[in-house]
Formats: sequence, structure tokens, C-alpha cells
Amino acid sequence: MFTNNSKRYIIHLEKEYCMKKTNLLIYYILFIIYEELIFSCLIYKTFPTSLWLIILFSIPIAIVFNIISSLFKEKINRLITYVITAFIVILFGAQIVCYSMYESILSIYSITNGGQVTEFMDIIFDLILKNWYAILLFLIPLIVLIILSKKKILNFSKQNLKGFAIKITSAVVIQLIALLCVNFINTSDIYSNKNLYYNTHVPKLTAKKMGFLTTMRLDLQRYIFGFEEKLTLETNAIADEEKEEDYNITYIDFDKLIQDEKDGAIKDMDEYFSSQEASKKNQYTGMFKGKNLIAIVGESFSSLVIREDLTPNLYKLYNEGFQFDNFYTPIFPVSTADGEYITDTSLIPKEGVWSFKEIIGNYVPYSYANVFEKMGYSSNAYHNHTATYYERDKYIETMGYNSYLAVGTGLENRMDTSNWPNSDYEMMKTTIDDYINNEKFMAYYMTVSGHMNYTKMGNAMTYKNWEQVKDLPYSERAKGYLAANIELDKAVGELLNRLEQAGKLEDTVIVISGDHYPYGLTIDEINELSTYARDEKFEKVKMPFLIWSGSMKEPIKVEKIGSSLDVLPTVLNLFGAEFDSRLLMGRDILSDTEPLVIFSDRSFITDKGKYNAVTEEFIPNKGVTVEDGYVDKINAIIYKKYQISRLILENDYYRHIFKTEN
Repeated sequence: MFTNNSKRYIIHLEKEYCMKKTNLLIYYILFIIYEELIFSCLIYKTFPTSLWLIILFSIPIAIVFNIISSLFKEKINRLITYVITAFIVILFGAQIVCYSMYESILSIYSITNGGQVTEFMDIIFDLILKNWYAILLFLIPLIVLIILSKKKILNFSKQNLKGFAIKITSAVVIQLIALLCVNFINTSDIYSNKNLYYNTHVPKLTAKKMGFLTTMRLDLQRYIFGFEEKLTLETNAIADEEKEEDYNITYIDFDKLIQDEKDGAIKDMDEYFSSQEASKKNQYTGMFKGKNLIAIVGESFSSLVIREDLTPNLYKLYNEGFQFDNFYTPIFPVSTADGEYITDTSLIPKEGVWSFKEIIGNYVPYSYANVFEKMGYSSNAYHNHTATYYERDKYIETMGYNSYLAVGTGLENRMDTSNWPNSDYEMMKTTIDDYINNEKFMAYYMTVSGHMNYTKMGNAMTYKNWEQVKDLPYSERAKGYLAANIELDKAVGELLNRLEQAGKLEDTVIVISGDHYPYGLTIDEINELSTYARDEKFEKVKMPFLIWSGSMKEPIKVEKIGSSLDVLPTVLNLFGAEFDSRLLMGRDILSDTEPLVIFSDRSFITDKGKYNAVTEEFIPNKGVTVEDGYVDKINAIIYKKYQISRLILENDYYRHIFKTEN
């Protein structure tokens, strides 16, 4: 028989045991919530307004981690707790590094397909050093865990069945409460919690409202089981009698396609495109008809480098050609690949995958090479980096180019490719002869000299051109960025000289746009080089779009807003190419279509103002008043453009339209 003192001691031990078991659960809950709070403050620069929902979703995650840490013997459970904590810390730290480059949320697809990132370990290491304070903040729970473990405040012993049952039930109940909140609170907005959870994929907004770990869980779920967004349609048809003669449009019998189609998604797309407004032909339609084209997508190319003293050739092209003074190059999650994809196809990349890779094998009628081939042009593509990076070699073939020369497919035999980055000048110098003597040619270059890091040790082109910038009154990285882009200017100079020697300067058009803003620079370093103060959200990505021909007698200033999504239709219109503008997500900037710049987080710029989707704030232009519901209207347009772009990619939709065989 136990004495009263013995009983009290046993009860005390049981309470202490239960408290310690509870302490481990409390640790996990506080750990997850802390990481989410730090994440929100660092990424969104604000305390989360939907903290209650983040907490609701965080608790079940914490319980699951606690259960996993209670399945085995004490030593193993302690090790599992350390591993889980370290994994979550690394995941949040990796997200900060990723965001500092791409301003996007990590995707499972990119993680599983990111083996080639090892080529940029020096850049990643530099980014880790730049974000050391953030990584240290995420590390604090691991330090706390070590302290609590040594002080034996946490109990890592095996959980009994009753404890498991209670925790599992609690996790299920709390998760259901979170889902009830998602389903029944503020569900009317196009980017409501409900839509973000069930109907659409916008990781940056989902992470803000529901937390980073929930966003990753949803992404993993969609990666494994697939995901289909809901499609809503809105008509804006043009009169039949106006179609052919006044618009950039081709004859497509949508009525028959709709009538014959059995697949619901395809039929919805047919109905969508049949109702879209096409862009009108205009005074610039066919301005460059019959001329040659050299299209350049410049790595991290920006207006910051257009300087008469340092880059006279780029300066010449800007001041003598089309001057697009309100052009934007928003960054998308897959950086250069997405930037190229947008420029080449006038489609919005699909979230969570590499559209660059996913479109391989599809029929893409509206790409430079495929369009110009139909007009009798040869087409050559070049890239002064690894040929297979992002599977660019297969992508280039899908885009329709006759040949592709890069490092690994023969460019290494023409120039020194041992440096990082390689020289744009050497690439163009050694490739011009491939096409310049052709009767009609189209050449495409994806450059790399402007790639970060912008230091003498981190960028061979910065080192090469350092003498020209060393005395400028800027920080080292700002000067390094200018020096790297001097190499692109030399390349353009070589093009101009060779075209003039061949007597083809007036018969050739040079088009230059960027893949993304120079994210290797901080906003302060960007503003060092800028003629005005740029903000972090919009003006940071205000970039140049150059169109020049030796045949132009005077520059043409264009005030209308445009973006990289508009590059292809604008160029096709200038060349008088046959294309159906309804089937593209961008519009000819020179037409009278309403301008729209779309960001990856669903922010936008129009002629009426700017909308920040993260803060849900619309800033009207000076003197502009918008009607009620304007933001919702534009959001709906953007929502559909994302959906349609995704469906084109997934369904090889253009092949359906044009009935083209494999």
C-alpha cells in the first residue's frame, strides 16, 4: 500500500511528465509561429494581418512534427526533433535567399529540378552572406532547442497511444477550424483565402495570408496530385465586318471549333479567344517589312547602363530608335527562363513549374523563328552559356530556330568560354558570319555578360572593363554592373560595324530587351545609377526596350506603358507579319489597346495607376479618378490571362487551333 506522501509524489511525477511532454509540443508550436512571423516581416516588410489564420494552420503542422518526434525511444526522438528543426530552419533560410534573387516563393518543381544551380554556388554563397542577419533570426529556435534539451526541460520519451489519439484529434479539429475560416470568411474576392487555397496558384499571396509552410504543403500536394484552376470567361467581341482589314487577326472558325469540341476545357478556351478584342493595325504596321531582325535578350539589362560615355552604342540605339519610356520587365519565379519565355511567346509563365521546359514539344506558331521562317527568313539562335541549361537546347528547337550555338554545341570552339560570365562581344564577333550574308535573316541572342556577381573577382567582364569605371563616384557593385554591361555595348558596336561593312545597316532592325531587372544590385545601388529615386516594387523593374534600324531618320518617342509581354506582338506588327493578336497575352504597344503590366504576384500597372496586390493598395496617377470596382475588373482580366496561358501550355492549344500534326 502507498502512503499518502508516496501518492502525492507519484502524482507530482505524472504532472511533471505530462508538462514536459506538453513542453515539447509548445516548443514546436512557438517554433513554427515564430518562423512564420519572421518570414512575413522579412518578405512583406509588415506584421501579418491574418496572423490568426497562420496560427490556425501552424498548430496542426506543429502537432504532426511533435507526433513524429514521439514515435521512438528517447535518443532517436531527440535526434528527430533536431533534424526537423534544422530542416525547417534551412527551408526558411533558403526561401530568404531565393526571394532576395527572384522575389518569389520556392516551388517543389524548382527544388526537384534545380541540379544545375550548383554552377552558381559562388553567387548563392554571396547571397547567404548578404542575408546573414535573416538566417541568424531563423536559427534562433535551433539554439533554443539545444539549451532546452541540455537543461532537460523537454521530454523526448515515447508517447503512449492515448497521447497520440488526443494529439491527432486536436490536429484534425484545428485544421477543420482553419478550413472553415477559409471557406466562409471573406470569400468574395478573386484572391480570397478560399480561392488561393482551392482555385488558384499564387504562392506569394498564399504565403502572406496562410503562411509559408502551408503554401509549401499546397504546392507539394498540387505537384503530386495535379491541380486544375477554375476558369471564368468574359466576352469582348469585335464586329465581324471589322476583323480582317483593320486588326491583326487571322481567320479561325471558332464557331466550328466550339461546336465540334468534346473537351470542356478546350471548348472554354475556344469561347474565350473567340470573344477577345484584337489589336488594331496602325501607322507603324509593316514599317520594317522585309528587313532583317537581330533580337537580343540582355541578361539583367536595364536603362541604368545606357550612358553616352560608357555605352555609346546602346546610347545610339536608344536616341535614334523607338524610345519606350514607360516599359517594365517584371521578374517571374524562374528568372531568366521565365523572362525569355515571356519575350519569346507573349504568354505568362505557369506558376510552380519551368514553362521554358514544359512547352518543349508543343506547337508554338508565334515565336520569332516560327513566324519569320514562314516569311522566308533563316533563323539562328545563340547563347554564351551552357547549351542545356533549363533544357534551352530543346526549347530553342521548339521555338523553331534552324540552328543553335552555345557552350556545348560548338561555341566553345570559337571563343574562350572558361570565364564566368562569358563575353557577349566574343559571342557576337564569332557568329555574325553565320547569317550576315543570307538574303533574309533573323538572329536571336541570349546574353550572359551582365550576370551577377558585380565584383572584379565574381565577374570576368567586370574585371575586364574595370579601368573604364574605377573612378566613377559609385559603390563597387554599382561600378561592377556598369563594367559588365560595357561588354554588351561592345557586342552591339561589333554588330553595327559588320552590318555597315556588309551594306545591310539600313535593312536590319535590332531589338533589345531584358530578361529581368539587375537583382544582383540592392535598391540603394540601383538608385546610385538611376536619374531618379526608384521604389522597391514598381520603378525598380522599369527597364528599356530598344528598337532601332539604320533606316530610321529620327527617333520615335512612345509614352504608352508596356512590358516584356508586349515585345513579340509589337515586333511582329512592325514587320507586318501575319499573326492573331487575340491568341497572345501581350499587345502591340504601338496600337490603341489599353496598356497593362502584369507582375508575378498579380500586382499591375495601367494608364490609370499602380496596384500592389500584396498590400492591396491602388495608387492612382496624378489627376486620375477610377470608378468603383476598377481594381476588381483588372484583377479579373489578369486572373483569366494566367489561366489561359497555363491551359495553352498544358493542352498544346495552338496545335488544336491550327490542326498541326506532330
